[in-house]
Amino acid sequence: MIENKKQRYRFSEAPIWDLSRAYYEEKGMKAWNNDQVPQYITSNPMIAAAYAEMIFGFLQDRATQGHTTEPVTIVELGAGAGRLAYHVLLELYKLRDYAGISLPPFRYVMTDLAMSNVLAWKEHPALQPFTADGVLDFAKFDAVQDTELNLVMEGITISKGDVKQPLLVVANYFFCGIPQELLYIQDGNVYEADVFVEYPEHMDTLKPSEVLDQISLRYEHRRAPEYEQEAYPYRDVIAVYQEELEESHILFPAAGLTCLERLNQLSQEGFVLITADKGEHLLDYWRFSEPPELIMHGSFSLTANYHALQQVFEQRGAEALFSPHHYRNINVGCILKLDQPQGYSNTRLAYRRFIERFGPDEFYSMKEWVDQRIDSMGMQQILSFWRLGGYDAEFFIQSAKQISSLLPEARDEELLDIKRGIEIMWSSYYVMEQRYDLALDAGLVLFEMEMYEESKRYLEISIELCEDEEEIVSTVFYCLAICCFELEKIEEALHYLRKLLELEPNHEEALALLQGFEQ
Repeated sequence: MIENKKQRYRFSEAPIWDLSRAYYEEKGMKAWNNDQVPQYITSNPMIAAAYAEMIFGFLQDRATQGHTTEPVTIVELGAGAGRLAYHVLLELYKLRDYAGISLPPFRYVMTDLAMSNVLAWKEHPALQPFTADGVLDFAKFDAVQDTELNLVMEGITISKGDVKQPLLVVANYFFCGIPQELLYIQDGNVYEADVFVEYPEHMDTLKPSEVLDQISLRYEHRRAPEYEQEAYPYRDVIAVYQEELEESHILFPAAGLTCLERLNQLSQEGFVLITADKGEHLLDYWRFSEPPELIMHGSFSLTANYHALQQVFEQRGAEALFSPHHYRNINVGCILKLDQPQGYSNTRLAYRRFIERFGPDEFYSMKEWVDQRIDSMGMQQILSFWRLGGYDAEFFIQSAKQISSLLPEARDEELLDIKRGIEIMWSSYYVMEQRYDLALDAGLVLFEMEMYEESKRYLEISIELCEDEEEIVSTVFYCLAICCFELEKIEEALHYLRKLLELEPNHEEALALLQGFEQ
C-alpha cells in the first residue's frame, strides 16, 4: 500500500485507477448488486434491442457487399454483469430468424479485466445456450495494455490481422472508467493538471471502495509542451482545444484511443464502435470546465470525452454518429472506422431509428418519471410502457402491486396481454447475483387472474429456487393448494395444505379445507 499520506501524480497515473481495478477484482459479479455500480441504464432490454438492430444492420450491409463467409466478431469491453450481452444475443437471434435472409455468421466475445467475472459468465445458465451454439466466447482483456484476445471457449488467440471482417466493438459505461489524462488550456498553452491525493487515516484497513470514498484530490497545473509537438499522435485535436477553449479542463482519453487502435489492429477491415456513456461529444461542454469530481458508486466514474474520439477518427476517414440533441442520462454513439462508411446504410439507418429518433436516453428519462407515478397509472399505460421496455423484469417487479390493484376492473384482453408479457419476460430473464423472486411475483399475479395452471408453474419455480425452505412464505403454499384444487389435483393440494400448516398450524382456511377432504 501507499506509505505517504499525500503525493503528487499525473492524473492518468493516480492511485484512484488502481483502487478502481482492485474494487472490481475484489467484488467480481457482486459489484452490480443493488446498483452499487449502475447497470440498468446500460443493460436493459431496450438498449440491447437498439444495439442488436445496429449490429443486424451491419450484418446486412456486409452481406450486401458480398461478405457472407467469414464470421463477424463482436467484442464487448467491460461486459460486467453480462446482462447486456445476453439481451443483445437474444434479440439478434430473433432478428436473424425473423428476417430469414443470408447473413454472415457472428460471434460475440465478452471481455473484462476481472478473471472472476469471465469464469462466472462461463457458468451462467442463461449464457450456456449461446456458448453451445458457438456464438459466444469470453476473454480477459486489459484495455490499457492488451493487444490480443485469448478466447476461453474456443481456446484460440485473436492477434493482429486475424479478423477478416471489420471488428464490432461494444463499449458501455467503459470509457468513463479507464485512465484519462487531465489537461488544462489557458492562453493557447497546454498544461497537465497533476493531482495531489490525500489519503484517509489507517487506509491499510479499508476496502478499495472505502478508500475511494474518503480520499481528497487537489489539482495543480504543470506546463506540458509535449502535447503541442507535431509528433504527438493526437496533435490535431489538441490544436482545436488550443484554438477554441480558454481556462478549460479537459479529460483526454489517450488510453481509450490507444485501446481502440490496438483493437483495430486485430482486423484487416477496420472497426465499428457502439458506445454508451456519460460522455460528451459537443465541444461546448468542455468550455470553461472545472476540474472533474469523482462520481462515486462503489468504484467511481468520470465524464467520457466523446468529442476527442469523434475528432480523431473522423480525421482518419471515419463517420461518427451522435444525436444532434443534448442527452440527459446517457449518450449513445456509433463510430464507423471503415472504408467508405457511407456505404453502410443499414447500420446508419438503424442508428437513426433506434437511437436518434427515440433511444435509450429518452427511454431512461421516461422510466425515471414513470417510476415515481406507477401507483397512479392505468392498466393500458403499464402494459404500454412494459412493452416499450422489452417486457423487462425490473419494471414488472416495480409495478406488480399496481397491476394487482387494477385486476378487478381489467378486461379479458388485458389479462391475456399480462399473461403473454409474463411469458416473454420469464423467457428473457437474466439472473444476477442480487436475486429477485420474479417467479413469486409472476405466480401471485396469475393467481389473482385465476389462471391457476400458469400460476402453479411459477409458484413451484419459486419454491425450487428458494435455497432455504424456511424462507418460503405461507401464502405460496396456500395459493398452490387452491391452484391444485381448481385443477382437480387433490393429492397435490393436500400436500401443499400440510406444508402450509407446518408453517402456520392455526391457519383457519387451511384447516377447514384439510378437514373437509379428510372426512
